[in-house]
Amino acid sequence: EKLDERVSPAFAHDKRGVSAVEFAMVLPLLLTLYFGTAELSQGIGIDRKVTLTTRTAADLAARVSSISNSDMTNLLAASSAVIAPYDPTKLKVTVSLVSIDSNSNATVSWSCSLNGTKRATNSSVTLPTALINPSTALVFSEVSYSYKPTIGYVITGTLNLSDQIYM
Repeated sequence: EKLDERVSPAFAHDKRGVSAVEFAMVLPLLLTLYFGTAELSQGIGIDRKVTLTTRTAADLAARVSSISNSDMTNLLAASSAVIAPYDPTKLKVTVSLVSIDSNSNATVSWSCSLNGTKRATNSSVTLPTALINPSTALVFSEVSYSYKPTIGYVITGTLNLSDQIYM
């Protein structure tokens, strides 16, 4: 008991290990913030690339009055280049020409796809009301990307990032 009386007051005033204990308590939070920020930044970067790819595909197709199969092959290959540095095998790009007849019915005239399923010719398309202009045509670009977060996969699973645009 005499030993306890001598050690206890000295131990109570010793502050040498406080910083190490505090660091050990804060470290998991700091690591979570660091890796979460990195993961979020990559996800946002890929989402921005998906939007850019969608707009690029539609823009390239809409710039010409007629387009051949080889032109479409080149356009879809360019879409893979736009998504770089991210994995292009997870990218799905579909470009379609939507024709609007004199009765305001919108149907697919042609469609091509990279790593996805093209739209069926003559299939009906529901357009936003503001885009329905009889006897015209629109280029419709749809892009999706399967993003699998490195660390957050356990929480979110694979995320399907997608965008679409009419030109």
